[in-house]
Amino acid sequence: MVQRSSRFLLFLCLLSSAVAQTAPAPKKHTAASNHRPSALVARVGDTGFVQLKADSFHSLKANQQELAYWLSQAAIAIDPIIYDQLSAYAIREKRLLEEIVAHPAGIPPATMKKIKDYALLFWANRGNHNDNTAQKFVPTFSFDELKRAALIAQKNGAFKTAYADLPALDSVDALNAELEQLKQSLFDPNFEPMDTAKSPEAGKDILQASSNTFYPGLSLNDLKGFKEEHPLNSRVAPGPDGNLTEIVYRAGTPDGSVPPGLYANFLSKANECLEKAKAVADPQQAQVIADLIRYYQTGGPNDWLKFGTDWVQNNAIVDFANGFIEVYRDARGQKGSSQAFVTVTDQKVTEAMIKLAQNAEYFEQKAPWADQYKKTSFKPPVVKAVETLIETGDFHVNTVGDNLPNENEIHEKYGTKNFLFTGSSRALSNAAGYSALEEFAPDAAAVARGKKYGDEAEDLLTAMHEVIGHGSGKLSDRLKNGAEPYLKEYFSTLEEGRADLMALWNVWDPKLKELGLISNQEEVAKTMYDGAALVALTQLRRIPKGDTIEEDHERDRALIEGYIKDKVPGSIEEFNRNGKTYIRVKDYQLMRKGVGMLLAELMRIKAEGDYDAIKSLVDKYGVHFDPALRDQVVARYKKLHLPTYYAGVNPMLTQSSGDTIKMSYPNDPVKQYLYYGSMYDEGLKSSAIETSPKWPAPKQR
Repeated sequence: MVQRSSRFLLFLCLLSSAVAQTAPAPKKHTAASNHRPSALVARVGDTGFVQLKADSFHSLKANQQELAYWLSQAAIAIDPIIYDQLSAYAIREKRLLEEIVAHPAGIPPATMKKIKDYALLFWANRGNHNDNTAQKFVPTFSFDELKRAALIAQKNGAFKTAYADLPALDSVDALNAELEQLKQSLFDPNFEPMDTAKSPEAGKDILQASSNTFYPGLSLNDLKGFKEEHPLNSRVAPGPDGNLTEIVYRAGTPDGSVPPGLYANFLSKANECLEKAKAVADPQQAQVIADLIRYYQTGGPNDWLKFGTDWVQNNAIVDFANGFIEVYRDARGQKGSSQAFVTVTDQKVTEAMIKLAQNAEYFEQKAPWADQYKKTSFKPPVVKAVETLIETGDFHVNTVGDNLPNENEIHEKYGTKNFLFTGSSRALSNAAGYSALEEFAPDAAAVARGKKYGDEAEDLLTAMHEVIGHGSGKLSDRLKNGAEPYLKEYFSTLEEGRADLMALWNVWDPKLKELGLISNQEEVAKTMYDGAALVALTQLRRIPKGDTIEEDHERDRALIEGYIKDKVPGSIEEFNRNGKTYIRVKDYQLMRKGVGMLLAELMRIKAEGDYDAIKSLVDKYGVHFDPALRDQVVARYKKLHLPTYYAGVNPMLTQSSGDTIKMSYPNDPVKQYLYYGSMYDEGLKSSAIETSPKWPAPKQR
C-alpha cells in the first residue's frame, strides 16, 4: 500500500508516453493564491478535507451502478468497527459527538464550533488518535461545555434511539453517567496516549502501551506460546477460566451452526447489503461476493482465503475491498483492521499500467537480490487505475496505491491485484501547490525538476511500488505461510520499504522508455530520487510530539534515506543554509548503489524471516529523529499555510424510488459522516444528507 506522504510531488498524470511527452504541466495553486483549490472543501487546523470525484461512474450500465450502490452500503455498514478496534471508548464517543452535532439548536455558537471541529478531526482519524502519529489529541472545549451541549441536544431529541449495540440515553441521569464515563478518555492526554505504540515508553511493551482493543489487558509475554486460529479477525482476551481465548469477528450462520461473535451487528448489516449487491453482479463477481458473505458469517480463515483467491482473479469494472485486511494498527503485526473501498476502473490510465504488469517478470529478473529469491514461475498481476466511490473504515484518501491480497499463499498461485487511486491523487494535488517544493528543495535545479517532472515521478513511483514491488520476490521453503509471523512488528515497514526501493531501482531501467512509460528518463529518475531523499525531512511535520516514528510508511522512508546516507558516503547530503536544513542528492548513481544494497538485504531478510536483522536496521535508521529538526520543519510548513493531514469526502450514491442510482458530490464532510452514522442511529437521519438512505430491513434471528 502506498500512502500519500509529505513528498512535494503531488499530482496524478497519465502513465502514457503521449501524455508524458506532450502534455504541459498543469498550473498549481500556491499558498498565496487568493482562491482555494476546488478539491479542498473544509479545513480544521492542520487537517484538510478534499472532495473525491468519480466521473467514470456515469459510464456504467444501470446494473453496475446498482452494484456500486450496494457495495457502498456494505462499506458504510462496517465503518464503525475501526473505531472500536482503536479504542474501547471510541464508538461511544462517536455516538456522543454525532448526536450533538446533529441537534445543535440552542447550543452556544462558540461551543458548537469547537465541538464540530473536534468531531471532524475525530471522524477523519477514526477516533481521537492521529492517523499518522498514533498520538492522542484532546478537545479545545471543556468538559462542562460538552456536558451543557449534550443536555441541550438531548432536549432537541438526541440520544432517543439506540446506536447499533448501544442503548438509547433517554434520561438526563443516563446521559450524565455516560459523560462521566467518557470524560477521561476524551480529555486526559495521558490516558490511552497512543493507539499503536511500536516504540513504547519505559516499563511497557508494545501491547500495553497501545490503546487498540486487539489484546485488552495483555502483554507480549502473556501471548507466548499462544497460537491463534483466526490471526486477522479476532480479539485475544482472558476467558472466564483465565486462559486466553479468541473472540472471533463474525455474524454467525443462518442455521445457527456457527454462533454470532464480535461485531455481529455490523457484519450482519454488511451481509444484507452484500446480498443485494450479489443479486445484480455478473456470475463471477457474484461468487466473490458470496465468498465474502460466507466469511463474515463464519469468520473462518479458509473462507477468507477462498474469498481472496476468487477476488484476485476477478477484474471487475466496479471493484471493491471489504474486510479485516491491513495489520499496521496492531503493534504485533497480526490483527487486521476493518476497511473498505469501492472503485470504478479509469480505463485510459489502466492501459498504461497494464504495460508495466506485462513486464513484471523482466523487472523481477533484473532485481539486485540473489537468484534464489527470484520467482521462477510468474503470473502477471491484475492492475487498474481507479476512481473511488467510497472509502470507509481504516482506508483513507492518503492511500494512492494498494496491492492486495496480502496472503502469500494467494500471491504464489494467483498473483495480486494492484490499484492506483487516480481520484485520490487528483484531489490531493488539487489541494496542494508548489510552495512546499520551493521551501524545502535544496536548490533551483531541484525546484525546476520538481515542477516539470514531479507529477510524473510520483505517479510512476506509486505504480511501480504496487505493480512490480509488493508482488515480487520468493520466500525460502521454510516460510511457506509468509514472512509476517517471523518479522512481526517490523514486517510492514520492511515490505513498504522493499516496494519503494523496487521503484527507485528500476526507474533508471531503459525498459521504461521502451514501453513509453517515462518521458525524460534522466530527469524523472533524478526527481524521484530527490523526493526519496527529502521526504525523511518533510515528513517530520506530521509528528508534532516526541522523537520517534510509529507509522510504517514513514519508517520505511526514513530507513531508506538514513541507510543510504550512512552506507554510501557522498550519495546524500544534509546541510544548513541561512539557519535552515536541507537534504540533497549529491551523486544519483551512488544513491542507486545504496538503493540496490538495501533492496537486496530487505529481500534476504524477508525470504529468510530474519527478525534480528530487520529490527537492527529499522531501530537504527527508521525510528528516531532530532526533535529540534522536527520543530524547524513544522515552523517552516506553518508559514506555508498548507494542511498537514488530509481526509476524504466521498461521492454520494443515492437510490431513488425507481431504483435509479444517482451520484452527487456533497462537499460537506459533516453531512457525510452523519449519513454514515444514520445506518445505525435513526435519530441522525434528519440531519444527514437530504436523500434518505434505503437501508435493508434487519433480518430476524
